[in-house]
Amino acid sequence: MGKQEEENKQLARDMIDALTRADVDWVRKYYADDFSIWVTGSLPFSGTNDKAGAIEGMPAVLDLFPKGLTFTIKAMTAEGDRVAIEATSAGTTFRGDEYRQEYHFLMRARDGKIVEWKEYMDTEHARKVLVGE
Repeated sequence: MGKQEEENKQLARDMIDALTRADVDWVRKYYADDFSIWVTGSLPFSGTNDKAGAIEGMPAVLDLFPKGLTFTIKAMTAEGDRVAIEATSAGTTFRGDEYRQEYHFLMRARDGKIVEWKEYMDTEHARKVLVGE
């Protein structure tokens, strides 16, 4: 694996850590100006968003977990500007419901910043626990 792939994997680790810490300032710094995020499914937070929209929407998601949401990386694979991340999360919602999720994230990086983030997850579980449907 080359230097670029190692640097991109570290950026992915740092991103997952920032999510666990709910560090909006880190996100603001390391999302590229042309950043885009896509979340699978038909949930209220699914679809595509730009940097401003992603940052603006973070408090609503973070507020669901007053004691935080802990992310754990299970595996990563890097090639070129892309990093594939298998991860899990665990937390308790403001209603007291346990949330345990499994993810596949696909990150694309450029010049030490995140250009694209795609999030695949169990949308049925997310809808049931987070949306309450």
